Amino acid sequence: MLEGLHYQNAYVCDDIEAGIDLFRGRGLRKDPMIIPVDQEVLTPAGPKRVANKICFIWIDNLQYELIEVIADEVGIYDKCLSNGGPLRFHHICMRVPEWEGFRARVDQQDLPVAMERNVTEGGLRFLYLDGRKVFGHFLEYTYMSDAMWDQIRAM
Repeated sequence: MLEGLHYQNAYVCDDIEAGIDLFRGRGLRKDPMIIPVDQEVLTPAGPKRVANKICFIWIDNLQYELIEVIADEVGIYDKCLSNGGPLRFHHICMRVPEWEGFRARVDQQDLPVAMERNVTEGGLRFLYLDGRKVFGHFLEYTYMSDAMWDQIRAM
């Protein structure tokens, strides 16, 4: 399943500050804000906790998300295999224009849902599909209001 606007590549790193350093001199215009995220997500096995430090780096029209794992009951980030470097590619993210129809299509396709969450009522939803057997990585899909998209683009 591939649809929506691809706007993000995401990487897991052991040290988010070291990861940010790799973008200096490569298009990083301003230091990103590091955001602590501790949330409960829904998985096929029930609710699980995921806690990370994340940051978003925009270079032109592509957002790079860096993720430093704090706690991962889902195992979605902890199992991201080392490639010998400080950044390990994890997923791409696409923004979809509406959620209900998209979510119905998710149930009709063959990639399993790894986790999902409605972060704010009517504001932000996300879902991860496990696309590793087909694409070699996870696929994240987000739905957000235009106002929230504008906020994310301004980060």
